[in-house]
Amino acid sequence: MRILSFAAALILSATASFAAGDHPMSDGTVTKVDAKWKKVTIDHGPLENLDMPAMKMVFIVEDPAMLEGLAEGTKVRFIADRVNGKLTVTEIEKQ
Repeated sequence: MRILSFAAALILSATASFAAGDHPMSDGTVTKVDAKWKKVTIDHGPLENLDMPAMKMVFIVEDPAMLEGLAEGTKVRFIADRVNGKLTVTEIEKQ
């Protein structure tokens, strides 16, 4: 019985993790940073979670602090999602 309870707990936690929005990171190159409007332009590979092909596009950043240290030509890995109907970078890391 304990094994079944443990297995059920694992399945529930994995399901909750996916439902919460765990998405694979995408690779890209920063082409513009606009700190005034909290935006970053990224030439990126496919965004699997948004079903988008590779392209260059402008994103809002969830937290303006994400822009610190970014400049044109910076290689990044990031996660973008729709937040309040707007394409938003929710995680970003320099490579």
